[in-house]
Amino acid sequence: MGKMIEQIAIARGHEIVSIIDIDNQQDFESEAFASADVAIEFTAPQAAYANFLKAFSKGVKVVSGSTGWMKDHKEDVERLISEGNTLFWASNFSIGVAIFSAVNRYLAKIMNDFDQYDVHMEETHHIHKIDAPSGTAITLGEDIIANLDRKTGWVKGQDNSPYDASMLRIDSLRRGEVPGIHTVRYDSDADCITITHDAHSRRGFALGAVLAAEYTKEHSGLLTISDMFSDFAI
Repeated sequence: MGKMIEQIAIARGHEIVSIIDIDNQQDFESEAFASADVAIEFTAPQAAYANFLKAFSKGVKVVSGSTGWMKDHKEDVERLISEGNTLFWASNFSIGVAIFSAVNRYLAKIMNDFDQYDVHMEETHHIHKIDAPSGTAITLGEDIIANLDRKTGWVKGQDNSPYDASMLRIDSLRRGEVPGIHTVRYDSDADCITITHDAHSRRGFALGAVLAAEYTKEHSGLLTISDMFSDFAI
């Protein structure tokens, strides 16, 4: 992902002033890093919040695609934003996923009038992905819950487990090098309505991250994909 982001950023006319990974953490203290307008951060849940702190301490805005950190640090990040720092966070930077999310919200609203349909979700990713369900699946699920009155929360799918009808089941599959597939399925005795986003590669995520960095350079606060695509929101 980092290599792809670098290639796209350079192709769009940006200068990469610093690249930091696990082997050169000391570069957070460098003048080169402090000169950055925006840092793009894709790591793991246990590393993301510490990276935010290091960037904010140098006055650098952050775009992050890391998931899983919010459970422990949501309030900490909100405090940091209130102190004047800027974070653009998204569970998925794909433009296609942004469109898919809008369709997902709209369909959930329609389904309030058709309670014969039950809804559940499935996400498939590569075998290296640690978190399950994916951050994108959780975001999509929370959008369903916010717009479909008969669902009050979500639960991680488990084989042969009974489910409360008020809960949205999210099944997770890990297979090969799949970039990401997210499916929302409304099923009834008569038929099934399915919407799916199937990423062909990670390039769409990388492009979205660079677009987010361009947006973040000119904006402040806690930013999201909804802010960047506000003109197209449903």
